[in-house]
Amino acid sequence: MKNLPIGIQTFHEIRDREKNYIYIDKTDLALKLISSGKYYFLSRPRRFGKSLFLDTLKNIFEGKKKLFERLYIYDKWDWETTYPVIKISFGAWVTESVNDLDQTILYLIDENQERLGLECQYKENIKNCFLELIKKAYQKYNQKVVVLIDEYDKPILDNITDKELSKEIRDRLKNIYSVIKDSDEYIKFAFLTGVSKFSRVSLFSGLNNLEDISLNPNYATICGYTHEDVKHHFKERLFDIDIDKLKKWYNGYNFLGERIYNPFDILLFFSRNKIYSNYWFETGNPAFLIEVLKQKSFFLPNLEDIKVNESSLSSFDIDYIKIETLLFQTGYLTIKEVKERFNQRIYHLTYPNLEVKTALNEHIFEYLLTDNTLNKTPIFDAIEFKDMSIFENAIRQLFAMLPNDSYRKNEMQNHEGYYANVLYAYLAGLGIEFRAEDTTNLGRIDLTIATPDMSQVYIIEFKVVDNKNQNGKALEQIKEKKYYEKYLNKVEEIIIIGIEFSKKEKNICKFEWERIV
Repeated sequence: MKNLPIGIQTFHEIRDREKNYIYIDKTDLALKLISSGKYYFLSRPRRFGKSLFLDTLKNIFEGKKKLFERLYIYDKWDWETTYPVIKISFGAWVTESVNDLDQTILYLIDENQERLGLECQYKENIKNCFLELIKKAYQKYNQKVVVLIDEYDKPILDNITDKELSKEIRDRLKNIYSVIKDSDEYIKFAFLTGVSKFSRVSLFSGLNNLEDISLNPNYATICGYTHEDVKHHFKERLFDIDIDKLKKWYNGYNFLGERIYNPFDILLFFSRNKIYSNYWFETGNPAFLIEVLKQKSFFLPNLEDIKVNESSLSSFDIDYIKIETLLFQTGYLTIKEVKERFNQRIYHLTYPNLEVKTALNEHIFEYLLTDNTLNKTPIFDAIEFKDMSIFENAIRQLFAMLPNDSYRKNEMQNHEGYYANVLYAYLAGLGIEFRAEDTTNLGRIDLTIATPDMSQVYIIEFKVVDNKNQNGKALEQIKEKKYYEKYLNKVEEIIIIGIEFSKKEKNICKFEWERIV
């Protein structure tokens, strides 16, 4: 059984025969890239294997033929011709100032000079120093130069909550990246990777000749594992695994081609005794995303199906960060489907898988609480044992734990959407199957919860009233519009629930329910 290459981003190590690591061959796509064009950009969420792919390209251009035995490219590439490679990666650095960025770039240039046996004169001017490095590499090796830049956007993302600093860093990087375009006569191939794609006018104006392959179906699987990859390369580890459950938990990322797994999830899943957990999610901190969601009073159920056009999906800028774009580019949303409307491509976004949906909402929910020690078992008990008294008590406890500030500072608390947000995050974080804004022929059900075996369905309507003596008629609305008819003859039992919230009391003032069938 081959070993799991957890955290390995260097090609020569993963191909070391003695270490016997699993390697999923991507050299067919590498060869297609090299043969088809010159300047490329790829955006993928973190932990997707971008760095390993970049290092694979480096070893191809450096002619390390032995490392590619038994791989697709082995007998299809001219290994006798080698090229000088300049590789810059911001992945290991944390940038806290423009001076930090300058020092990092100078260090990375020095590192490349030493590896290539070169020395630059213009160390006082970073742009000129980078340009000199490219020219001298071309002159010394008598071959055009390959430029590989990994995590090109990390210095900006490190400071994305500080708008002024992130702008300064963006402008400094734009000045550096423009060197690649200015050096066209010396460049054989250039490839940049990152998490986000900033608009051409903000960061790429100095490098507007890049071909963006992030949503090119031909390269959809350039990073990540396909389902067939998992079945083939991890076959010996799959003997006792429910493959459909594995797909539900970790598969689902869609870049307009075959859906893929995040490699980090799969490797950690097998190394941790096949326990389902939030491996990828726990490697990042979505605090900034949560703050943006809060500031924009975002209606969380909309995350199930966000609709955006192509320009909104592909890039964003520091001056105007679209939460939909940021959620997609960072991997918290993926493409569900694409539709043509009036000659426009409309992208429908949703959660990629169960891990992301439950972990993100659990994180949001805990962010809302005064005390994140809420006992999660009562709601499970209520649904499993069909006990409405437990259900009601669990929901009352939930809202009692919300801090007063979350009401006072959020205008949404005057609308049903605020309470739907809280309950949505709570249920999604628990992994309970439900449907928000459930469509019927007479309107939308605020929330539908179904038991796993579909033996029971809860239909819930929210209302907000000024005080506890006012009647919001939540339960009456369900009956008047006959929302339950959608599930007649589909389940054994239907329970309709009306929940009314008092603005004054800041909690449930009426909880009514009836059993329909």
